[in-house]
Amino acid sequence: MSVQPGFGYSPRAPLRVRTPDMTAAWRHVDWLIVGAVTALTLIGFALVHSASRQFATGSLLPRQLVFALMSAGIVAAVAALDYRRIIAHAHWVYLAAMGLLAAVLVPGVSKTVNGTQGWFDLGVFQFQPAETAKLASIVALAALLGGDRITSRPLRLVACLSLVGLPMAMVLLQPDLGSALVFLFIGAGIMFVGGIRGRYLAVLAAVAVLGVVGILNSGALDQYQQDRITTFVQERCPASEDACYNVQQAQIAVSSGGLTGYGYGRGPQTTGRFVPEQQTDFIFTVAGEEFGFVGSVAILGLYAVLIWRMWYGAMVAPDQQGRLLCVGVMCMMMFHLFENVGMSIGMMPVTGIPLPFISYGGSSLITMFAAVGLVLNVHMRKWDVS
Repeated sequence: MSVQPGFGYSPRAPLRVRTPDMTAAWRHVDWLIVGAVTALTLIGFALVHSASRQFATGSLLPRQLVFALMSAGIVAAVAALDYRRIIAHAHWVYLAAMGLLAAVLVPGVSKTVNGTQGWFDLGVFQFQPAETAKLASIVALAALLGGDRITSRPLRLVACLSLVGLPMAMVLLQPDLGSALVFLFIGAGIMFVGGIRGRYLAVLAAVAVLGVVGILNSGALDQYQQDRITTFVQERCPASEDACYNVQQAQIAVSSGGLTGYGYGRGPQTTGRFVPEQQTDFIFTVAGEEFGFVGSVAILGLYAVLIWRMWYGAMVAPDQQGRLLCVGVMCMMMFHLFENVGMSIGMMPVTGIPLPFISYGGSSLITMFAAVGLVLNVHMRKWDVS
């Protein structure tokens, strides 16, 4: 059974995928990944409920449960469909994602939240195309660097930069610097493993730093967005400034939890709603306050297991495309984790990056589950080298 090649495959050698033995594939499910994701999602339910039960509209837990049920169906569907079929149609996946990113910039079509024009209001939930574009970029880069259509190294580099640069540019127009940095980290990780020379990546890193500085001084971001990003480098920050207030309240919540925390539902910062956006951007502060250092380390341990198994999935992948898919998902997960936890404790700038599987939100949860589905997909077919 032949599959039409995507832009990562040579037309001289169309991809062939034999009819899969799904019984054999499901026997190779990585249950450590499933267990870690399930545990993190359940913890997310508890933290979202604790952070939102004081809201006038009531707890956000029922909505998060609906998102999780939707995500469970998506992860099963993504894992069942041979990833080589997805790779073969990577160009359509990428173009669809870019189309959504372009549509969200149309005035009157999308919804603006906290100064960022990046959501579609679907009634049931607000869909953020930037999240799905991250996954589409991973698929596109894996197809490109895992295929043999482009043999020239300079052309491969230019093609990779184009694939990453387009969504970055459209996300910056929203403006959303946090999501743009995720694309940068994904691209760097996949290009490094995909064979792009280190000196090229070093030059690109320097250009990226200069680009971020330029964006901060260009006026493209609103003043409050600039303040949120630059607050963490200030030695002294007046509590009267909104950006400083957010960070200070988050630090108080995390540090006051001590070794074992106040107990579930008893955190004074959480019950008093002192930490802004605690159900999304600052969800880790709930864990730090209510479960303390022990609970926070346990959560980070689950992420460590998840990232380890993603790296293992890359190592046992039957081909380069599968390896790059796992690496791309791992890089995306690592950046989200490092940035979200870092901004909660004042070590990273506040960029509005959600904590995978734990923060409230349908777009993020569905995208992360789909990403895990890709990794499971590769692991399930590690035996199939045809």
